[in-house]
Amino acid sequence: MRVVPLRLCAGGLLLFCLAAPFAFSQPPTTPPPAAPTDPDALFIAELKKQISGKEKEPSEKVYKNIQMLKDVPASWLLGIMKVAYSGSLGVRCEHCHDTQNWASDDKVEKKVARQMIQMTRDINEKQLKAIVGLKSEKPAVNCTTCHRGQVKPALDLEPTTASGN
Repeated sequence: MRVVPLRLCAGGLLLFCLAAPFAFSQPPTTPPPAAPTDPDALFIAELKKQISGKEKEPSEKVYKNIQMLKDVPASWLLGIMKVAYSGSLGVRCEHCHDTQNWASDDKVEKKVARQMIQMTRDINEKQLKAIVGLKSEKPAVNCTTCHRGQVKPALDLEPTTASGN
């Protein structure tokens, strides 16, 4: 009785192998992916066009009014903003930036972000290094450490159940 399923399986495999070259030689029938509708993706795409050919230059030479991330290549800056800052706080570009004038310092949130970057650097470069007995070789905090995807830092965290606290 087990012979029949095996024959069916082998027959199906044979049909697949015969049909595969034809199936895979045809152009895809699915339409190409739609253009991004996320405003941040559109902003980033436009900024990438504007910096074309300057991606490896330091950020402060490519963008206007860079104060905190001068040491990173221009191409990295957009990813850092999107993942590290927008993602960590759950915000969009408009939260800190005037998207018509990226260099503007009119928004208080942009000024606060710079101060928070400096605070994080101070914690990582000075304070954590001074703590004796930490079990990590390179202890570090970042935006997500406190914000956890929210604009306001998460002050009431649920206790962890993991051992080794």
